[in-house]
Amino acid sequence: MTIELSRRAFLQTAGAGLAGTTLGAFGFGEVEAAHAAAIRPFKLVNTTETRNTCTYCAVACGIILYSKGDLKKGEHAEITHIEGDSDHPTNRGTLCPKGAALLSTVKSESRLTHPRVRKPGSNSFEPISWDEALDKIARVLKDDRDKNFIAKNDAGVTVNRWITTGMLAASATTNEASFATYKVMRSTGMLPFDNQARV
Repeated sequence: MTIELSRRAFLQTAGAGLAGTTLGAFGFGEVEAAHAAAIRPFKLVNTTETRNTCTYCAVACGIILYSKGDLKKGEHAEITHIEGDSDHPTNRGTLCPKGAALLSTVKSESRLTHPRVRKPGSNSFEPISWDEALDKIARVLKDDRDKNFIAKNDAGVTVNRWITTGMLAASATTNEASFATYKVMRSTGMLPFDNQARV
């Protein structure tokens, strides 16, 4: 392979190399090292990136959660940073002030992390497990449906209505999850059903 190099290009390349080595010999290399050491490392290095949806309102902006700690190794994953998802079609990386403050919400000491129940006659809430909470909700819904289900109207037409209980669905869910929720509630005969996105 033949490389054509003019005398001018050769002198320019040799001069640049000579200037670089001269500066290094005068001790300017330590300045560069000190400058590099003073720069704070990128805070999202070695974090796990998880895409999610902001929980505040019906807009359903996309967010990215950054956490440290490998769950596969049994470590506790702690969320260290939350930002808008630039690939999300709703917000394209932007967040409102409430969404931008999600990290403080996650780390708030007053944030509920488990279900609680207030027993009849009590003036305080007690923590219960998720299994207990789901069983309690299912039992109350089943009892109410058994008591108030209307199979036929006065004319004898089958209507399968359950109008004493309603549901308000979450607006931040996907279309698929919303559709599944709608089908499950309607299959029980529940008529009062709405979505926070409309409210």
